[in-house]
Amino acid sequence: MTEYLITFNDEWVQEHTEEQIKDKAAAARAVLDDMRAVDALVFTNGGLDRSTALFSVEAKDGEPVFTDGPYVETKEHLGGFCVVDVADDEAARYWAGRLATALDWPQEVHRFRRPGQLRATRQGD
Repeated sequence: MTEYLITFNDEWVQEHTEEQIKDKAAAARAVLDDMRAVDALVFTNGGLDRSTALFSVEAKDGEPVFTDGPYVETKEHLGGFCVVDVADDEAARYWAGRLATALDWPQEVHRFRRPGQLRATRQGD
């Protein structure tokens, strides 16, 4: 199996009413439920935009330097994503297509070069 990142850029999405966002969220949840049913979904999260940025960090003289703003100016900003673990590019293409159709906005797919690392399971989970 191979892991893929399916993502959309916040700036690719036109303005929506609250009702439209609720409808899109329900449609996306249905696709995510289908991903879970075939054990393809690794992780997902969304609702990211410029307002969710907390700080930036860069290395200066071997030490981290944190900045609360201003942030690096960029034309693009991650809006949401999911990571899937599927057999091949065609399967990743299928899930990205399902999300693009459910949300009616573009998706971009990246293939990870190697499997990711999981955090240790917490006691009691």
